[in-house]
Amino acid sequence: MKQLYILLFPLLVLACGNSEKTEETTTKEETHSDELVISKAQFEGEKMAFGNLAEYDFNESVKVNGMIDVPPENKSSISTFIGGYVTKTPLLIGDKVKKGQLLVSLENTEFVEIQQSYLELAEQLNYLKSEFDRQKTLFEEQITSQKNYLKAESAYKSSLANYNGLRKKLQMMHINPKNVEQGNFTSNINIYAPIDGFVTKMNVSNGTYVSPSDMILEIVDTEHIHLELSVFEKDIMKIKKDQKILFQIPEVSNKTYTASVHLVGTTIDEKTRRVRVHGHVDNEEDNFIVGMFVEAEIITNQTKGVGLPKSAIIEVEDHAFALILEEQNNAEYHVEKIVLNLGKQTEDYVEILNAEALKNKQIIVKGTSMLLNDSEGGHSH
Repeated sequence: MKQLYILLFPLLVLACGNSEKTEETTTKEETHSDELVISKAQFEGEKMAFGNLAEYDFNESVKVNGMIDVPPENKSSISTFIGGYVTKTPLLIGDKVKKGQLLVSLENTEFVEIQQSYLELAEQLNYLKSEFDRQKTLFEEQITSQKNYLKAESAYKSSLANYNGLRKKLQMMHINPKNVEQGNFTSNINIYAPIDGFVTKMNVSNGTYVSPSDMILEIVDTEHIHLELSVFEKDIMKIKKDQKILFQIPEVSNKTYTASVHLVGTTIDEKTRRVRVHGHVDNEEDNFIVGMFVEAEIITNQTKGVGLPKSAIIEVEDHAFALILEEQNNAEYHVEKIVLNLGKQTEDYVEILNAEALKNKQIIVKGTSMLLNDSEGGHSH
């Protein structure tokens, strides 16, 4: 019986020891279930990096679409008030022109007829003027009737009006009336640039007939380009003058440009329920082309907050984590998963609302994507 007790006692002690060891192991695993171990070779191979919390600008914004445009006075559609055939077109789309530069020459026999009518009137006018003066003197001396005087006055003033009208028409055609009075006629007229700029449209070629309703070409001065944005009715009350605008031209590049709100429209388009907003571009030296489509966001409110780069965030299901350094040795890093409470976001950064948990901690801010699946399991070696 004593021998039996002696045999059972060591087994009991051994069983109790195993039980305590199992409990201790379980407790240890539960305690370190949020710990990851990353070898230094893995850390360097995945190009991981440590960083810290930092302060960033977080914006509230309204996303809009629009286009690059210029003010109306910086755009000119060239046409003619009298039709003709094109005899000279020295320009191509994209050519730069200066104010007063020759754009196109037109030819028409009607130009000659106008000059002929002007010269005939100019020659008649001297006679009609002298006849009017003579009848006026005779009428004042009661030698002639009032009827003759009024008839002479009417003929002179009617011809004078026609003369002045044709003279103005010649000037608009860029024909010098003095040359016409000397008998020098021309069948060509020239059209000159009213502004500096670039040729953006060219609708004619040599031999083309253009009527007064036709647009010959278009000149755009890109010296003062701006944004024409379209804002939904529900957002327009948030838009104020001088608010910052961030915009991109997606068809060209991913570069972000800046502008500011200059004018907010006061009427709503009945079809689209949108309001026009005019923005001034900060750097007009960029090679923008009028008509380019832009995607923009108007910053309606800007606050500062403590946050992390998006590359530091590990998202698993509905939870977000960051990895902070607990300890390190020659071969590995021991990091801990910390649950994050996220706030506002930008394209690159996320606001951390429970920043106290990460204060003064070294945080893995790059290379966390490869740990996404491992973090679900709880360990990485």
